[in-house]
Amino acid sequence: MQSRTPPARAGRPRDASADAAILAATRAALVELGWSKLTLGDVATRAGVAKTTLYRRWAGKNELVVDAVAELFDELRLPDLGSLAADIEGVVLQFAAILARPEAKSGLMAVVAESTRDDALRERIRGSVVERQKRLVLEGRRRAQARGELPPEPEPDEAARTADLIFDVVAGAVVHRTLVSAEPADAEWVRRFTQILLGGLTAVSPAAGPLGA
Repeated sequence: MQSRTPPARAGRPRDASADAAILAATRAALVELGWSKLTLGDVATRAGVAKTTLYRRWAGKNELVVDAVAELFDELRLPDLGSLAADIEGVVLQFAAILARPEAKSGLMAVVAESTRDDALRERIRGSVVERQKRLVLEGRRRAQARGELPPEPEPDEAARTADLIFDVVAGAVVHRTLVSAEPADAEWVRRFTQILLGGLTAVSPAAGPLGA
């Protein structure tokens, strides 16, 4: 008679409040200590959890910092200010303000540097930060198309390709301005940047498509 394999025991469900406390503690440690001095033990103490709790959720410090910083970017909202230019300026100013926060600045720069030799970490940054925020580009384009400010994409998958390019342009410019050049992305800079960006977005020819695609 064939023996029956007992059903696998379900794992303990994750405690959302513990996750939130750990990510908040990580950001606090980034502000106070910086990335280089941050340890999982310190984060566990700040969050009031056991160190093993962190290791059940995150493989190491880099992954934990990525998720803690990603939560900051989830605060981004696309304002509805009546025009594509005003909407872009509003969200870029929010983005720059988040990058200016010490926990975002130290955490993002550190994990990006670490990801140059860690493919899995690079994929985590892409999934947790980049892909999650492309929603803003897609939302902004749909809104502008509904207003008649932008033409519709000629192909079904054109929206995703264009969103990738727009996100790269916006994120690259703002990150370079704030974190590399250490210059303020103030209202005047954002206004001028938006004018340049819109020049590309609205320069559409039948042969080339949006942004010369």
